[in-house]
Amino acid sequence: MEFAQLSRRFTEKMEEEILIQGTVSQARLRSQALKRVKLRTVELKGKLHLQFEYQYEERMQHKNIEYEESGEIFDELFKQFRQVHVEFEQSTVQIQISKKYKVNWKESKSKQKKEAQFLHNRPKNYLLNENITYPFLVRLGVQSKDGKVRAKYYDKFKQINRFVELIDDSLDYLPKDRQIRILDFGSGKSYLTFALYHYLHEEKGLNIKVTGLDLKKEVIKDCSLIARDLQYDKLNFEIGNIHDYKETDSIDMVVTLHACDTATDMALAQAVKWRSKVILSVPCCQQELRGQIQSKELEIMLKHGLIKEHFSALATDSIRAELLSLVGYDTQLVEFIDMEHTPKNTLIRAYYTGNEPKTRDIEAYKDFRNLLHAKPFLEKEIADRVQGL
Repeated sequence: MEFAQLSRRFTEKMEEEILIQGTVSQARLRSQALKRVKLRTVELKGKLHLQFEYQYEERMQHKNIEYEESGEIFDELFKQFRQVHVEFEQSTVQIQISKKYKVNWKESKSKQKKEAQFLHNRPKNYLLNENITYPFLVRLGVQSKDGKVRAKYYDKFKQINRFVELIDDSLDYLPKDRQIRILDFGSGKSYLTFALYHYLHEEKGLNIKVTGLDLKKEVIKDCSLIARDLQYDKLNFEIGNIHDYKETDSIDMVVTLHACDTATDMALAQAVKWRSKVILSVPCCQQELRGQIQSKELEIMLKHGLIKEHFSALATDSIRAELLSLVGYDTQLVEFIDMEHTPKNTLIRAYYTGNEPKTRDIEAYKDFRNLLHAKPFLEKEIADRVQGL
């Protein structure tokens, strides 16, 4: 299909069937402020509207447009994004738009008509439904035996669902023709490890093998027992450090949550060496740059210890994200809720694309690094993969 025909074909499809929900993703430009648009049909004052949820790096914006008048918006979105996934009443449409604006339209019919509930401001639709009993959540104490989310674990339940959403967003980047290898470093009590396994294996039916790594012997013992009780045969836990982990096969997804200081960088570097398709990393304490930063231009900030600490953390994650981008990853910094550590944490999300870095991007990174007089650990670990770094 030619790009010029896409908007008309999509509008015709919307006239044939009501759009239930969808996602427009994969921004054409990495610098683009708008990262993703989620779609759903809602009923307002007796009329159907299409709700657009615009997701930026640090905010969201909603816009409701009468269903019949939403075509022009899609015309603009198709120019900004490369992937569209939409569920209609009786079919699903997947659209891929190439760099040269070639369109691949895939449409599959549903076995039965989807029941649409066009309610505005409806309760949060979690991927893990709080009205369903999940054996792993019962075993971990998040749910009672009758499937009720325990009050003191409700924040944990929300965190687990946010993590599952991130996993769901990563599905397109994982291999479909072989077993998917996943490594979770610093798995701890493993709420999220078990959630990952449940969602990918039990709900999505994917062929996976998951390894949880942690340095605490008792934690590994407890988690191994739970995995055995749940009959999660493709989930195992080992005592160890990611830097010493020996794996001959490639690791498709690396998850690292709250690895302290340069342990996060070790995990990121190892993921790069494996050329992992997906990286999800929530850093913990970040001390490396705090002792290195020296900048006359930033002295007004850096003379305050508290500000220097916050700035060091922000600079560290900015450097990590940029370095991953320079070695072929589509990288974003997103908010991740974790009530056990801080109210809001930064999560590094990186998908491997293999894109070569531009010279100006390399130079911009070097200018920032030199401004801080920093010698980042991660750069030293992966410098051989970027010419001119």
